[in-house]
Amino acid sequence: MSKKYKTIIIDDERLARQEVKRALKPFPEFEVVGEASNAEEAKSLISSLNIDIMFLDIHMPETSGLQLLEELTIIPEVVFTTAYDQYAVKAFELDALDYLVKPLRQERFNKMIEKVKKILSEKDKNQTPVSIHQKVFIKDKENFHLIQVRDIWLLESMENYARIYYGTHTVLIKKSLNLLEEILPSQQFFRINRKQIINIDYIEKIHPHFKNKLQLVFKTGETFEVSSRQSAKFKNWISL
Repeated sequence: MSKKYKTIIIDDERLARQEVKRALKPFPEFEVVGEASNAEEAKSLISSLNIDIMFLDIHMPETSGLQLLEELTIIPEVVFTTAYDQYAVKAFELDALDYLVKPLRQERFNKMIEKVKKILSEKDKNQTPVSIHQKVFIKDKENFHLIQVRDIWLLESMENYARIYYGTHTVLIKKSLNLLEEILPSQQFFRINRKQIINIDYIEKIHPHFKNKLQLVFKTGETFEVSSRQSAKFKNWISL
């Protein structure tokens, strides 16, 4: 079974969105999981879904497609669709995969898809989980932090954001806890409940808690409660 790529279409014109969907029909591996008619709707989709690629109109009311990209923390791959061709240089400066002028021509669209499939396939091959020994760059508002993965001891869900605790510091990033769980080393980080992921190296004591739950006491002094479901998994995971 071929890999599915989560795709969204962002355009203020409904007919233009339908045009992209029609052009995508011969390519079932590109699964359209959402549509947006403006930047705010688009931001909500991008933060809640792990998007692989978006087809993005440049000219939209209030916030343009170019402005939208500048406001995003997590940027999926982008193909611009627009009725104007004067933004091509700017689009490629923003590392867009391609730039299509409306109305779309199926032959040109098909060539773009072949190119995009190669790029996404290479990206899949090179995408490996983060190592505990790695350092990662994290952007928090206008600031960048270089963090050693092993120094992260807690990650907490904050709706569309996640708060990362490392050393005595915290940063807030626009990534879901589900996405972070996928890329963090699974032998080191464990999801203890819907809201929290912990680094097991920081556990000092484990206590039985009510209703078959576990309570973890950290070297940092904090205490965490593991949900009933995750407590059973945790016991098996560390062979208690």
